[in-house]
Amino acid sequence: MKRLAILAVLVCIGLTLQAQSFKVIVNQSNTVSSLTAKEISDYFLKKETKWTNGDAVVPVDLSAKSGVREDFSNNIHGKSVSAIKSYWQQYVFAGKGTPPIEKNTDAEVVDFVKRNAGAIGYVSANADVSGVKVLTVNK
Repeated sequence: MKRLAILAVLVCIGLTLQAQSFKVIVNQSNTVSSLTAKEISDYFLKKETKWTNGDAVVPVDLSAKSGVREDFSNNIHGKSVSAIKSYWQQYVFAGKGTPPIEKNTDAEVVDFVKRNAGAIGYVSANADVSGVKVLTVNK
């Protein structure tokens, strides 16, 4: 029983550390201050395409090679980057749209989000997020 309790604590610590490996950001003008992981996933998978004010949601991903993207995909989508890429291949093949644009660095994501009112992105936990709003992510 004691081992089970220790394992539970270690799992919680691991989930907390993973969740802190990235920040979800939006444009300063966005009135949203927190979202659930499911809401964020729906925006990035384009299942939801409008903010509550009616503006178009413009998601921006980091490069598929990014460790931060892998953490984001696992924590937000509950799937690996390769599983998400497969989702997008099917989505594109079905003629339903295109995946989010990709940027190579945190700085490029921040700059994109600054310049686009409907943008949502994510960056590493230690990234400079001056000029954008960091969201609280609720599970």
